Amino acid sequence: MAKLLITGASGLLGLNLAVEAARAGHAVTGITGRRRVAWPGVDMQSVDLLDAAARAEIWQHARPEWIVHCAALADLDACEKDPARAQAMNADLPGALAAEAAAHGARFIHISTDAVFDGERGDYTEEDAPNPLSVYAQSKLAGEQAVAAANPAASIARVNLFGWSMSGSRSLGEFFVNGLRAGAPLKGFTDVFFCPLLVNDIAGVLFDMLDRDLHGLYHVVSRDSMSKYAFGVRIAELFGHDPAAIAPISVNDAGLAARRSPLLTLKTDKLAAALGRPLPDLPSALARFHALDQQGYPAQLRAAARD
Repeated sequence: MAKLLITGASGLLGLNLAVEAARAGHAVTGITGRRRVAWPGVDMQSVDLLDAAARAEIWQHARPEWIVHCAALADLDACEKDPARAQAMNADLPGALAAEAAAHGARFIHISTDAVFDGERGDYTEEDAPNPLSVYAQSKLAGEQAVAAANPAASIARVNLFGWSMSGSRSLGEFFVNGLRAGAPLKGFTDVFFCPLLVNDIAGVLFDMLDRDLHGLYHVVSRDSMSKYAFGVRIAELFGHDPAAIAPISVNDAGLAARRSPLLTLKTDKLAAALGRPLPDLPSALARFHALDQQGYPAQLRAAARD
């Protein structure tokens, strides 16, 4: 078992990663920023990661062997409004943490995004040239480049994810479940395709990557894809709701401030070969998402909030 440091531990991926790591027996320190969070077996610390002195203190406190950097400014519209903050959080900070991990001899995984691609053709491999459309995506690509330059032994994981969160409103899966339960009118994009992976499944993949000491860039997504409309319809079916409650819509008619990439389908062959097994498929991930709800997991996450 390893000493594991997780940044962004109040977020969708970070908190679930901390939960899965603690259950797997790792010694876990979670960095939560301003949010106060409590979870059994996880040492939660509120730290301003943009403060170099505060980062130095947490290195001394946690002495991690593994680091997964999940913290980011992930709100696409907020990034459009404040590009300087997006650059600081999504590009400069990952580079600084990667350099510090190298100096401390710790294995480092940086969480990036499939949005670095423009989505014009899909089925992207790690060798394909990115073309980010939004400020968010541009800053995340800059973060990949900063990490690779600062720490060649680091891993960079491009993800697209869904799951249960502490707030109950952080993922597309939750959006559809909450709306269906409330009887709200819902829309799903028929012309945006993606390969989302359940955060709990991502956790297992990341642990394998760290255990195998993988280096470089990997696509950590589902091995198959569907449209966001089809994703919502499948959730409706699993949770016992009428799929007709979700209206099909084009992303071009949604009035979004930041541009979205239409075909964000990524190949996972490189990581599957490195791990010796395929990445999870989307039907299985959706089934587990439903099973976790049946087990009361969302309520457990909501109870972790302390503010």
